[in-house]
Amino acid sequence: MKKILILIILAIIVPLIYLIISNYNNVPKLDENVNEKWSQVQNQYKRRADLIPNLVETVKAYAEHEKSTFTEVTEARSKVSQMNINADTLNNPVAMQQFSNAQTGLSSALSKLMVVVEKYPELKANQNFMALQSQLEGTENRITVARKDFIEAVKLYNLELRTMPGKLVASLVHPEAKIKETFSASVEEQDAPKVKF
Repeated sequence: MKKILILIILAIIVPLIYLIISNYNNVPKLDENVNEKWSQVQNQYKRRADLIPNLVETVKAYAEHEKSTFTEVTEARSKVSQMNINADTLNNPVAMQQFSNAQTGLSSALSKLMVVVEKYPELKANQNFMALQSQLEGTENRITVARKDFIEAVKLYNLELRTMPGKLVASLVHPEAKIKETFSASVEEQDAPKVKF
């Protein structure tokens, strides 16, 4: 009888130990992947923020009376630059939403700047402006890709924490692991712009 009891206990404990050992590194690997993807998002946002002063100065030379637009772009850039976003922020939905809103505000201000540009054909022909605009467009595309990669990494990480056996292993050996936040579209981003001709 004791032999059977020992075999039953071993039949339960051995697979559990195997499960923990085989899945032990999943959460840290996925967490590092999320952090790396987040760094890429921040890197692209920084690149965009670095391009903006040159773009504004180039447009300013042609359109000095568009002061309110320049001020809006500068303030939006300043707001984004002042935000301190780190890996802990990924666990904070309020901070993630504030960051997302600030980036949306900057995108909106840049859109207004591009509307100003349309009024000045000689500006659109300026080689420096064309190069800056091309760099900005490329950066916006990189931001989109980096955000997509980040969202996918967060999804995999969160799935590991929400599904078996990852949920069990994480609760036993990585109790500090928490669900991470990702981007959500703001009201402005959800509504398609109305185009009138």
